[in-house]
Amino acid sequence: MPNRREPTGVAVEESTTQTAGGPAAAEPAGARRGRHRFERPRVAVDTVIFAVEQGRLKTYLVQLKGGASRNKWAFPGGLVRVGEMLDDAANRELRSTTGLVCAYLEQLFTFGDPSRDPRSHVVSVAFTALISDPARIVAPSGKYATGGWFEVPDQLPPLAYDHTLMANYALARLKSKLEYTNIAAFLLPKSFTFKELEDLYAAILGRSLDRRNFRRRIMAMDLLRKQPAERRGPHRPAALYSFQKHSPQVVQML
Repeated sequence: MPNRREPTGVAVEESTTQTAGGPAAAEPAGARRGRHRFERPRVAVDTVIFAVEQGRLKTYLVQLKGGASRNKWAFPGGLVRVGEMLDDAANRELRSTTGLVCAYLEQLFTFGDPSRDPRSHVVSVAFTALISDPARIVAPSGKYATGGWFEVPDQLPPLAYDHTLMANYALARLKSKLEYTNIAAFLLPKSFTFKELEDLYAAILGRSLDRRNFRRRIMAMDLLRKQPAERRGPHRPAALYSFQKHSPQVVQML
């Protein structure tokens, strides 16, 4: 999604006055402008990571070590380096702090409120990452105190900065894209039962589904391929499915 433009600031130049018969009473305008010439907002990336575990939608948070937000929870992220593409910065932060290399990483929104970070003016470009196995995340690097998975939205702790707004925005986007894309493919293993697919949709949408109508809609979309193998357990064998495509795809809504 294209970055949302924030309103540009308007510089107001103050006039200088001179006392009668004396030097300028105020600092020259050029000197004042020079002090602020190279002051610019910094750019950061933050990533909302989603996974489904035991039929519950969860997101991964890290606990901050220092500063005004010490001990608060937040999404993993960091500053963009000079000359670095935004996607590269998000991937670098994920690899270095969680060990993740994500198949699905999407730019979400740009959060640019100048007061969002109490330390300085930081513009954050938020991303969404989807993984099929929460165990893929290793213990966070020394950059953070600790990390953990939290159920969305009911078990989220108070978040630092504007990350509560970020979480709500990411969840709304995930729900929306579930309706017209194959985004569920990135939250499930390669082979799964239809019940697991149904549970995933119910977890993300936050409501129970009409099983018969759900199966009819999904099968009519031609999203799935039935596998020759079956999963055997204490009950009758369950058919296994996989997604036709494991790349992002827009599908026809029914």
